[in-house]
Amino acid sequence: MSRYELVIHGGHVVTPSGVLAVDVGVRDGRIAAIGQLDPGSAAEAIDATGLFVLPGIIDTQVHFREPGATHKEDLETGTRAAVLGGVTSIFEMPNTNPLTLTADDLAAKFARASGRAWCDHAFFIGGAAENADKLAELERIPGCAGVKVFMGSSTGNLLVEDDATLERIVRNGTRRMAVHAEDEPRLKERKHIADEAKHPRAHPVWRDETVCLKATQRLVALARKHGRRIHVLHVTTAEEMEFLAGNKDIATVEVTPNHLTLSAPDCYEKLGAKAQMNPPVREMRHQNALWRAIAEGVVDVIGSDHAPHTLEEKAKTYPGSPSGMPGVQTTLPLLLTAASRGKLSLERVVDLLCHGPQRIYQIAGKGRIARGYDADFTLVDLQAWKTLEDKDMGSKVGWTPFAGMRVCGVPKLTILRGWPVMRDGELLGAPSGQPVRFAETISPAS
Repeated sequence: MSRYELVIHGGHVVTPSGVLAVDVGVRDGRIAAIGQLDPGSAAEAIDATGLFVLPGIIDTQVHFREPGATHKEDLETGTRAAVLGGVTSIFEMPNTNPLTLTADDLAAKFARASGRAWCDHAFFIGGAAENADKLAELERIPGCAGVKVFMGSSTGNLLVEDDATLERIVRNGTRRMAVHAEDEPRLKERKHIADEAKHPRAHPVWRDETVCLKATQRLVALARKHGRRIHVLHVTTAEEMEFLAGNKDIATVEVTPNHLTLSAPDCYEKLGAKAQMNPPVREMRHQNALWRAIAEGVVDVIGSDHAPHTLEEKAKTYPGSPSGMPGVQTTLPLLLTAASRGKLSLERVVDLLCHGPQRIYQIAGKGRIARGYDADFTLVDLQAWKTLEDKDMGSKVGWTPFAGMRVCGVPKLTILRGWPVMRDGELLGAPSGQPVRFAETISPAS
């Protein structure tokens, strides 16, 4: 009998101690050994010579549109795109139809994912007036990623615009709460800007810096009042980063690759509504501030905010065109390309995409290459360059705003709990994703 189910040998392994020339042995779906191992001691051996072995990527913000809008994405196609991009775990958002507000809603999503999800998965429960008093119980359901709140209107009908309701949500629960922070009253006041412009170049003017900063300040004030840990999603402004840098004891911070890569006004002239998302892509002074916040340790996580819409929907006249763009498949290549250009180190990429998600959400057994952790790996060739093309996207909508961009570090192999699920752009086997486990929930599987 083989000692290991799998040995990955000959690669450069990104561990919590740095990049090491070691082998990794897998037994029972978990990492059993790290060191100099005999490939012959395993039932299967993978030669990773010339490759870097990363922990499986964790994307903590995706919208896979199921149920309710499966014409543009579903749990099978969304997770397919994920593993093609080296992602082994995703957190899916609650603004579906129906909204994810109850235990039954969560159970229905897990049932839909069973046998169809290519990667491991967790689902957020939506915070709303109708379930605010039950959230402390709901957030403890195994596989629940926590509570997600929309302070500003976006895709779907999940919206908490007043402080009274927001405070009820904040005080009912203990897990870190994820928040889309845009000030809805200001959005309503300024909607005429978008209506009159009829072009997405007005998107960052309508949803300006004050829209975001005002909401974030309201949120932090309530979080401090009740001692609630918060996670501010897709931060886009220099002003917010400066404010959040002084509130890191209670607030963690996410940035998206979209806001790190695209910039106004050029993206709106080139891509039109394909570049439209909430909060908006902004001018270079804000992008520079986001990169500075990454360098200074203010940013904890990179999430894709994968939010696909069809090209027909995107072709509608602004502001009738929907906000959001696909991204779960392109996050890792974009970050590795930035690393190749000196914007950040490979270790920082892994911290933002693996260690950070595990740390702030208290994920059990994922996010690092260490003994006892799930055997989730992403193998990349940092010398290989590729042009991103629409035809290679696994998402049902079949397009990317980054089409034509040259990237390096395209994932070569995605391994989920010791089983290869993607090799060189081809899916392997059948979907085998399972619910993600959390240290802050009670789970029979933990």
